[in-house]
Amino acid sequence: MKKSTKTISIIIIFFLIIAIVIIGRTMVGNHFKKKFSKRPPPGIIVTEVIEKEFSEKIDTFGTAISKKSKTFKIKKDDLFEDLKLKNFIKKGEVLIKLKSGNILAPFSGALGYTGLTEDILISNNIFIITLDDNSIIYSDIKIPENYSTSIKKGLPVEVKLSSYKDKIFIGEVDFVSSRINADTRSLLSRIKVKNKDLELISGSLLEVSVKFNLRNSLSVPDTSVMIEGDKSYVYKIDEKNIAIKTEVKTGLRGNKNIEIISGLSEGDIIVAEGLKKVRPRGKIKPINK
Repeated sequence: MKKSTKTISIIIIFFLIIAIVIIGRTMVGNHFKKKFSKRPPPGIIVTEVIEKEFSEKIDTFGTAISKKSKTFKIKKDDLFEDLKLKNFIKKGEVLIKLKSGNILAPFSGALGYTGLTEDILISNNIFIITLDDNSIIYSDIKIPENYSTSIKKGLPVEVKLSSYKDKIFIGEVDFVSSRINADTRSLLSRIKVKNKDLELISGSLLEVSVKFNLRNSLSVPDTSVMIEGDKSYVYKIDEKNIAIKTEVKTGLRGNKNIEIISGLSEGDIIVAEGLKKVRPRGKIKPINK
């Protein structure tokens, strides 16, 4: 009997030791799992929903026309001295010195010449000198008939030139024809651009964008919008830095921005970049851009 009791005691102690080891290992494992599984929330760039100007655009082309232009035909044998033209001349200055009398500039502008041509009536060569006032550049453009009700005098215009890839010249619609051209089904209009630094040259091909239907609307970066099917979403950040997936209705696209028609309010904080690192209802660490 004593031997049987001793055996039972040994078995019980054995199982107790095993249980203690298992419980201990489980507790230690849970401790370290809890300690190291707590990852800090990801740092995400956020931005504030603000208002910006949006507009629709009519894109077309036009040729630059100087505000004023004048041509002078000069006989080669009438030159007082070798022809030396200034790049720019002011009104009233001597444009060319001639034996028959100096020519004064009727207005300020850029000087140039088109080359040499043979005069039909006499044998002497003729210089053709041009004077262009490029302080204001005009351009006649054709507006498609379906935009005829939208085009009006005074609408803002953006002009680009191939030689100035990243520069935008600002102008406005100066004139709108009163009738549609039956042959081209277009409305002839004229734009004008202030050319303060004389960077636009007469005869240049201009890329013209006429802005219409201007309005101030809520704006978000285009990198903040997710497209899923026919719906659009953004992550709105609440006061506890929780990312809430929010459906929005979008409108026009601007320069790296998208118009928001509904779903957000001015001043809301949203995720601007790094959408792949965000999870719905997940916490983030906001980084102001």
